[in-house]
Amino acid sequence: MSKLVYYLLPCVFTLALVLSAIQLSASSRADEPPVIPVGLDAYRMWDRWPYQRIGVRAYMRSTYDRTGGNEGADASHFLYQLADDNNVSLDVEGPGVLYFVRTNHWHGSPWRYTVDGKEHIVLETSTADPSHPVEDSTFIPKELFPPPLAYTWSTTKGADLNWAPMPFEKSLRMGYSRTHYGTGYYVYHQFVPGTKLSRPIKAWDGTKRPDNRIIALLSRSGSDIAPKYDGVTTKCGSGSAVPSPDGWRLPIQQITEAPSTLRALEFSAPREHALSLGRSRLRIWWDGRKEPSIDAPLALFFGAGTLYNRDNREYLVKAFPVNIRFDKEKVRLSCYFPMPFFKSARFELTGNGTPIPDLQYNYRYQRYKGPINHAGYFHATYRDIPTPERGKDMVLLDTRGIEGSQDWSGSFVGMSWIFSHDANLGTLEGDPRFFFDDSQSPQAQGTGTEEWGGGGDYWGGRNMTLPFAGHPCGARDAKSAKNEEDKIESAYRFLLADLMPFGKNARIQLEHGGTNESTEHYESVVYWYGLPSPSLVKTDTLKIGDRASESAHRYFSPSASASYEIDSRYEWGVDHLGPVEIYPLHKDIGRTTTGASKFSLKLEPNNWGVMLRRKLDYQYPNQRADVYVADIESSSPSYSDSSAKAVARQPSTSTSTSTSTKWRKAGIWYSAGSNTCVFSNPREELGATQHIAQTSNRRFRDDEFLIGRNLTRGRKAIRVKIVFTPVKRPLFSGHPIPPLAWSEIRYDAYCFVMPKAPDLKGSP
Repeated sequence: MSKLVYYLLPCVFTLALVLSAIQLSASSRADEPPVIPVGLDAYRMWDRWPYQRIGVRAYMRSTYDRTGGNEGADASHFLYQLADDNNVSLDVEGPGVLYFVRTNHWHGSPWRYTVDGKEHIVLETSTADPSHPVEDSTFIPKELFPPPLAYTWSTTKGADLNWAPMPFEKSLRMGYSRTHYGTGYYVYHQFVPGTKLSRPIKAWDGTKRPDNRIIALLSRSGSDIAPKYDGVTTKCGSGSAVPSPDGWRLPIQQITEAPSTLRALEFSAPREHALSLGRSRLRIWWDGRKEPSIDAPLALFFGAGTLYNRDNREYLVKAFPVNIRFDKEKVRLSCYFPMPFFKSARFELTGNGTPIPDLQYNYRYQRYKGPINHAGYFHATYRDIPTPERGKDMVLLDTRGIEGSQDWSGSFVGMSWIFSHDANLGTLEGDPRFFFDDSQSPQAQGTGTEEWGGGGDYWGGRNMTLPFAGHPCGARDAKSAKNEEDKIESAYRFLLADLMPFGKNARIQLEHGGTNESTEHYESVVYWYGLPSPSLVKTDTLKIGDRASESAHRYFSPSASASYEIDSRYEWGVDHLGPVEIYPLHKDIGRTTTGASKFSLKLEPNNWGVMLRRKLDYQYPNQRADVYVADIESSSPSYSDSSAKAVARQPSTSTSTSTSTKWRKAGIWYSAGSNTCVFSNPREELGATQHIAQTSNRRFRDDEFLIGRNLTRGRKAIRVKIVFTPVKRPLFSGHPIPPLAWSEIRYDAYCFVMPKAPDLKGSP
């Protein structure tokens, strides 16, 4: 053996140990969920956009018309009124973060934010004389809501928008002081207790200005925000696209240095070829998968329905993750969504007609250092809907079955969509409705299409572009359009801090017109991250009123009512469109209780917390309960299929847990409001508050509660106790309080688990 080999062997051995330790560390980390950026960290740590949000649930509530129609343009439907100047539109218990608030103009101001029981007044400078609004208005206190985290109506062309995070430890309530055209929607997150967060949740106290570094970061929207150094590789290409059988194709080099994250993707072409460039199509395949995860028209992928620049602006789109910029000679398109891949990335740009000369591209990527199952593939799913179905929402994304996988774990992070090819703004009354992880109720329900795009009152027919929302193209109306391209109306909405995680599936729907009656031609690109593996697994279902299911789950509720049949609907849109019934009634069976309910549920032991989903009868207002969890003790009957059969023939009230059961509190389960709301929309800006009770025929609702991992991890089953704690509050002063009860129709147990890493075998 040579001396060189002799001396090198210890080094090689040491290196092998280090690599082994790194691999073991990565493997160990792969078994645990990644840290969740919260509050302002969600902006600061934007490079973690692709990472799994295991243990996080997102909700979007609003002032929507409870009947599924478009009354008052979905304005002024309140959960309840505490006073004439305190009309409550959002009411949440448990820890969380409010990430976004949108109102129409200044309507509703002064707004009352009650965080952990302490009220904070937020105003807008048009509040003092709302009949004569102030241009360039600001929020008050101004220093707490600076742009680009917050904008008012003169900038957005119709809405007050606020992305400044507002954490709460125990509860959050929002009330409008004035109710004329009081429309709004709100996005908030809640977390499984014990989830690893980037920082503890500390209640917003109304005193601290957002970090200047966050303001500086978001102010860079429209510029190159992605890293350029520290291990970043840059590749460039140029030349004319080559002819192909269907038109032309631009060959782009495949990346095989992996695992890596694509950090920038940019295209440019001469200005005179902008329209052709916008009509071309971008396709990207990750890790040799059979189907492209990105497959979309180029203009719409970069945030605009067309690359026609009607007023010669520098920026058609000046958003945080994408931008479209015109200089004297070229149109330049840039995308900065982080896009991880683990073995390879293949790109393709194609188009019809004559090849585009001097078409250039460049991209940058850097090594991905985390476990493969911590981040999802970036997707841009395109839908072309020339003739929407009357009465039914358009489904812009349904992840079930995409790329051959039924289950996906990831996050919905935005949309870019065309809502008219004929400069028709009337279609903007359509509401967004989003469903996640088998829920039959929309976890996100909005108030209109232009509201979702960050505007109000159809943006007044004007264009605007902001970091996370915009209406970049389209004339005021068909008469004022300069050409056919100018009639293409589009909008975008990007979600960063307010992204919406899912652990099994996502269904993104958009109403076309106020009652799904529009016949406009829609096109959309939905942006989302996902791994083809679930992080939320359903492990058990208890059907209340079903004797066998109640016995199998040892359901025990001495104060429960007799089971009763309910004939109703979920909130899915209008029931009828003219004489045609769209959503028929369906039947289910449930009970109510004014005391406590106990039951057992099976779990996946290797869980990271549990989501309980309850189907309830929403006619009972403000359902609130304390939730307790206990281990299923060895002295109790084992929870197995055999024991379930043994007790199935017994009355549901004959089995209970031992008096020695140790119950630990899991939190408060609260469902604010009911299918009866209060409507107040006076015609005048300062009109007196109205007290109009409205009851919809939608009594079915799915609601969720998160159980901490300290109560569930390592357990095959748990015992759950629900103790009803009535909220004796009228809909408004003087209105009778209806019967109060906790409603139970069905309980589903979903366990948060780590998704599996994608199968990379056989990929190039």
